Formats: sequence, structure tokens, C-alpha cells
Amino acid sequence: MATTLITGGTVVSATGRGAADVLVDGERIVALLEPGSTVLGANLAETVDTVIDASGKYVIPGGIDAHTHMSMPFGGTTAADDFETGTRAAAWGGTTMIIDFAVQKFGERVPESLQTWHDMAAGQCAVDYSFHQIIGEVNKESLAELRRLPDEGITSYKLFMAYPGVFYSDDAQILRAMQTGADTGLLTMMHAENGPAIDVLVEQLLAQGKTDPYYHGVARAWQLEEEATHRAIMLADLTGAPLYVVHVSAKQAVAQLAAARDRGRNVFGETCPQYLYLSLEDNLGAPGFEGAKWVCSTPLRSREEEHQNQVWQALRTNDLQMVSTDHCPFCMKGQKDMGIGDFSKIPNGIGSVEHRMDLMYQGVVDGRITLERWVEITSTTPARMFGLYGRKGVLAPGADADIVVYDPNGHTSIGLGKTHHMNMDHSAWEGYEIDGHVDVVLSRGKVVVADGEYRGRKGDGKFVRRDQCQYLI
Repeated sequence: MATTLITGGTVVSATGRGAADVLVDGERIVALLEPGSTVLGANLAETVDTVIDASGKYVIPGGIDAHTHMSMPFGGTTAADDFETGTRAAAWGGTTMIIDFAVQKFGERVPESLQTWHDMAAGQCAVDYSFHQIIGEVNKESLAELRRLPDEGITSYKLFMAYPGVFYSDDAQILRAMQTGADTGLLTMMHAENGPAIDVLVEQLLAQGKTDPYYHGVARAWQLEEEATHRAIMLADLTGAPLYVVHVSAKQAVAQLAAARDRGRNVFGETCPQYLYLSLEDNLGAPGFEGAKWVCSTPLRSREEEHQNQVWQALRTNDLQMVSTDHCPFCMKGQKDMGIGDFSKIPNGIGSVEHRMDLMYQGVVDGRITLERWVEITSTTPARMFGLYGRKGVLAPGADADIVVYDPNGHTSIGLGKTHHMNMDHSAWEGYEIDGHVDVVLSRGKVVVADGEYRGRKGDGKFVRRDQCQYLI
């Protein structure tokens, strides 16, 4: 097997940093060594097949994006990125594994839906991948099939408190699913918004002629995220099920999670870059129909109400544990424009899988998080939370050689024609400038990005069976 030595860099983990050389043999890391180590009197760099010079740069575990939606059907269309284009973009941005969602639609059996997603992803991915299971219809059959998911290497499933008539589960269904999760060790992931109440507000706003993208955020008010988050926490408390709330955007929902964790509950939350940088006023409120670029659910929140600063603070204090993207991109032409004249018909989703590592590194530069916390919330905690730690999320002997060399003295300009490899006709991050740059990316020991070139190919990524989730109070 080919050997690679990454030399001269600063290895950064969730708990510290230090000078070390990283030795890779085939697909695995075999050693972290003192810089300039020798073997039988010879310089180690002279004995390996490839040397990567990381002098002046950070060497970190590859990013894990635990919330993506490749080829996701939604609102009468399908997400613009498939598993080939989406994972290639992820690799460009230093993400070396995604966890996507297999979707059980109403009237469909869980095993059939999971197989559909396996068929779409197999042989297509640039980096490794796994799945969570969406349960779109909670009944006796799906609950029985839920119990068998760990045998398939799937240890988490997702429910929706939003989207009545599509994915919505009522409280009784959520209770039964959580009881199953508590029995089997499955992690319950929750989209926490009060869907029936949102539908009422949507109907009222449209009747008033308020049809622009801005009103997507008005209809999905923060009170409806806070209420649903509280309700999910209480049902989890009753059943003893661990709970993971996805794409948390409202500071009030953060407060509900923090209070539950202070009571010692196994309750966790993720946020996404859009809730840290973008806003209701600046983005959803853009002139004309431009705001459609930033329609996602949960929605962007008001900058004037300090949601963004509070979500950053929650990342610092571990009231939120990680940052994923909820990557579900749609083009403006032929997809987002379905909602001209009716914001409720705009497909919900933003493309960010390529930019998450950079956007979060900018948080380090800006003093919002530490370098170690950057690694923790983008790689190490996702690995621990979703049953991957030891193989992923860490630079240690025996781990997969998913490695990123990151240049803090480099620069990344985000936008079309710059750094944009997602299958979209626009960038939600157009014009953002990052004080850092993804330099080299290895996926299981293979260099897939280097020298501004993509060197991987579809099929490099493999399905990864996951162990039981490791809950972190």
C-alpha cells in the first residue's frame, strides 16, 4: 500500500494543537510522530511514497457534514445536487464524509426507501457517506422496521413536526416513535416547527397579498420553533429517548435546549452557517424575488433581535454541539422561481456543503470560536454523536486517513466563477471572503484535492455503517 507523510504542520484536535508529522499507510493513519522522525537512522520523509509539506498550515481531521439532502424530492422538484456533484463539492471544501437522509414517503415501506437511497449513492460519491432514516409515516409497520435499522448500520432517524400532508407526525406518532428509539438506542432527530400553525399563517399572509420571500420568515415565526422544540423535549423526557434537534435558528429554541441540558437530559442541537451569518432583513428581504435564494426551513432570523449572536454564543458554551449545513440546493431558474407570487411554493433549501469548513474557520479568525472548537463542531462531535468516532473525526493511529491541510495564510473568495462546485445557478454566499484556504484534502489516504485541482473520482466514497450514537451531555 502507498505511504504518505504529512510533515511540518500543526495538528489540531478538539482538545489541543501541536507540531507533529502524520504518517499514512494505505487508507489509515498509522502514526503521529515528532517532526523529522527517523526510521533505522534514515529520515522518514525519504522512505515514504509521497510527502505533503504542511509547513505553516493546520492539519485537521476531515469535516463531517451530518445533515445533507442530495437528490431530495421537495415541493414538486428535486434538489439540484445529486450524490456525485454534491460530494465532489464537499471534498473541495474539506468535508470528507456526509450523512444524508433516506426518505420514507407516505405509503412507502422503510426498507424500500433506504434501498432507493443506497441505489442513488452507490458508485457516485467522492467521499464517504452514511444515512439517517426519515420516517414519513409512523404506523405499526414502520415502527417495527425502525427497530431493524441498526442491523443496516443506521442508528438515527428523523421526524417532522412541520409539513402537514407531507412529512408531518403528530404528538401521538412522535411519542410512539420515541418509545421505540428509547428501546433500541436509536437517536431521534427532530425538525421542530409547529407545522399546522405555520399553515394558518401562510394562508393568512397570502390572503393579504403578502407573497414575497420575506414572508416565508414571517410565517415561520420564532415562537413556533420554540414551542415545537419545547414539545419535542418534553416528549423525549417522558419516553427517555435521546433527542437531537436539527437546524436550530431561534435564540429562544436554543434556550429551551440549554435548559433541558441543565436538567441533565440527553438533548442536543445543531445549527447551520446560514443562521450564523444571514438574516431575515438582509437576505430574505432582498429586493424583488432575490430573497428566494435564502428560503430555507427553519428560516433565517432577524438580525435586529440578536439571533445570530446568541447562536454563536451557544456554540461557544456547548448549548449547541455542532454545525451541519442542511444542504438542499435549488436553482433560481426552474426551481425557486416556482414561488413567484406565492412564497409558500418556493422550494426550501440553501447550498452550503462546499463552504461550511471555511465559513466556520472565519469564526476562528473573528474571535467567535477557538481553533480547537472549529475542529470539534465540524468533525469530532459529529463523529462521536453519530457512531463514527475512532474511524472518523480524529487524527490518531487506526483512524481513516480523512485529512485536511488548511492554510491560515491563504484566502478564499466564495461565489460563482470563484469557489463554487455545487450544481446551482447562484451562490447563497456570493461575495463572502474567507481568511483561510483548504489546501489539500485526503479521503481514506487518497489525495482528492490539491494544488487547486480535483483529483478524485466518483465512486471513491464508500457507505459507512455506523455504531450506536454516543451521547454527550
